[in-house]
Amino acid sequence: MTAELALALPAVVLVLVAVLTLAAAASAQMRSADAARVGARSAAIGEDDAAVRSAALHVAGDGAQVVVVRGDPWVEVQVTTPVVGGWLSGAPLRASGAAVARVEP
Repeated sequence: MTAELALALPAVVLVLVAVLTLAAAASAQMRSADAARVGARSAAIGEDDAAVRSAALHVAGDGAQVVVVRGDPWVEVQVTTPVVGGWLSGAPLRASGAAVARVEP
């Protein structure tokens, strides 16, 4: 009984880590998409790039990167966030989202 548990426990832990990483990735993806939409709406009503970045970063959270690309009459906001935060925020896993809006006259 103990030998079977010793062999199965690492597999269970590995599956648990994979499930938690997948949940964190899904959350980061939704946060990135929401932040990009907020930024695009902000740009569409005439806010400057600093205000757009500020609004998107407020939604995206710590460690996010926001890029604003303007092209008459459209604006695109791209947001990239780390999948995990805290001391693991330097990990290579990142989620991204983008939104495009037409700038109101």
